Amino acid sequence: MKLKPSEEDEIEQLAARYGQPLRWEVELENDGIFDPLGKSDRYGEVCMVVQRPNGRLITAIKTFYPRGAYRLLTGGIHHGEKILAALLRETEEETGLQVEVGQFLAVVRYRLPGAKAGTSAGFVSFAFLLREIGGTLQCQDAGERLEEFREIEVAALPALARHLDGLAADPSSEIHGKWRDWGHFRAVIHRAVYEALMGAAR
Repeated sequence: MKLKPSEEDEIEQLAARYGQPLRWEVELENDGIFDPLGKSDRYGEVCMVVQRPNGRLITAIKTFYPRGAYRLLTGGIHHGEKILAALLRETEEETGLQVEVGQFLAVVRYRLPGAKAGTSAGFVSFAFLLREIGGTLQCQDAGERLEEFREIEVAALPALARHLDGLAADPSSEIHGKWRDWGHFRAVIHRAVYEALMGAAR
């Protein structure tokens, strides 16, 4: 996985504080681009695996998603923005909760079909376990269009990934692509997070 030297340095600094993450490189199978891969204002995203005091994880659905398409929270990392700064900013915007970073779970780099392995990074997801320590769960940014939060057990992550994998191929102007492609992409981080959490539990 080839990232910029500054990005690799930041990953190593975060790993020293929060543990070594899983590192996956995944070739997507989509037949066209879609958001967030097509957004020029970010090079990647943080995945906020927020664990409530009861041990459950927060998922959410947006108003324009297919029914039942709940997922872990994510937020874009702006060009030049630090990963940790994006993580804390996006957590505040999307949940309103006070959290502490518990574990660096995963780094997943996505390649478009046909791209050679090991080439420069296209889009990257950085997943962190965050433990809720205060606040009230409520999205602070109306622009996120979050419809509802739902709590799940860690054991439910594979089923959630399967649901996302099974979305229909309907096109959507909201994501500038097809839901099936978006679902395949979104399913990956849920499987990586599950593997990281289960590995930590052993």
